[in-house]
Amino acid sequence: MSNLEKEISQRRTFAIVSHPDAGKTTMTEKFLWYGKAIREAGHVRAKANRSHTVSDWMKIEQQRGISVSSSVLNFPFEGRQFNLVDTPGHQDFCEDTYRALTAVDAALVLIDSVNGVERQTIKLMEVCRMRKTPIITFINKMDLDGKDIVDLFDEIEEILQIQVSPFTLPIGYGKTFKGVYSLAENTFHTFDVAGKQEIIQLSGPEDPVLLERCGEAYYNEFIERYELVTGVMEPFDHKMFLEGKQCPVFFGSAVNNFGVRQLLNAFAELAPAPMPRAAETRVVEPMEDKFSAFVFKIQANMDPRHRDRTAFLRICSGNFQRGAKVLHCRTGREIRLAAPTAFMAKDKEVIDEAWAGDIVGINDPGLFNIGDTLTSGEKLQFTGVPDFAPEFFARVLLRNPLKSKQMNKGLNQLSEEGAIQLYSPFKSPFP
Repeated sequence: MSNLEKEISQRRTFAIVSHPDAGKTTMTEKFLWYGKAIREAGHVRAKANRSHTVSDWMKIEQQRGISVSSSVLNFPFEGRQFNLVDTPGHQDFCEDTYRALTAVDAALVLIDSVNGVERQTIKLMEVCRMRKTPIITFINKMDLDGKDIVDLFDEIEEILQIQVSPFTLPIGYGKTFKGVYSLAENTFHTFDVAGKQEIIQLSGPEDPVLLERCGEAYYNEFIERYELVTGVMEPFDHKMFLEGKQCPVFFGSAVNNFGVRQLLNAFAELAPAPMPRAAETRVVEPMEDKFSAFVFKIQANMDPRHRDRTAFLRICSGNFQRGAKVLHCRTGREIRLAAPTAFMAKDKEVIDEAWAGDIVGINDPGLFNIGDTLTSGEKLQFTGVPDFAPEFFARVLLRNPLKSKQMNKGLNQLSEEGAIQLYSPFKSPFP
């Protein structure tokens, strides 16, 4: 195996998507902690003596306790290099999430056990289904009183239209949540709010140790569900998973760091390495020697010290070297990318090289648009970066006519960054 193939095969690029407040950003913090990218997981709504989350770096995100812009973070884990996109769940910022899904090879769907499948999750799953994105599902907040797991399975299959394949099953829920049983490993992972969790190896679900640890009532309830799930549901099929037709399902509690490592292990093992990408003229394979990438996001003001603008590149093939000259396919110009950066939310670090599957940032002097393609010389245009019909409308009126130039400049910049879609009256140069 060449060095190129080795590096690319280690990449895992995925997004976390869900309805608002299902636990995306909390899950992201736990992933970063396991990847040793942070020393302490932050809190979405941090108190004075607690740190804020890494991915919610904007002041408005910290004040409101929500994500309003997708954040890119990278971290190593178990011999893999993960590129993680934490996306906003609120409908106001859904277009940013839709575009982020074009840059990933898999997605983690978080479902709140209390509320089940919600509206925004349905919309995001439609995008994943359209792109045949492999999905892994995590049912979160099992430490709260939520829906029955059979009802949750039915919702996922009927509403999200994807076959489920449970990898773990919970024993109890809410205040009586005992832990989860791993179907593949025959292990019982005990739950404890204080974090004193154990992993107990069992001979199978009938092991008397499980009965002893859970109590007769909860054990009998678990056996009933176990027999139902294993008797009715299809076994896991990796081919169907890669085609976006079947999703592994895990249970846990992100805020209590329970079930998170199992989930991350599954991503390392099951999620695909960088996938081929369709261009207008051909399909680009990730293992090709020649570099190619596309812009899926533009973000301004990541550095509070000055106005900056960063273009987010998803590398689709080959190896990218710092200082390389590349072709900007839309304009036909050759440009030099002097300082590519790796991301940890708002923090950026200049890197010397990157590989297919990586997401890197480059300084944008106003040259790039969302959807632009960069290559080492070949004229290409990647497809799949969609335009969306606007969901909210607002009219901008200028109180001071002397400020029209500044207003138009600001609106155009927001439009170029994909934050808004700008429309003007017919035959009028002004919005």
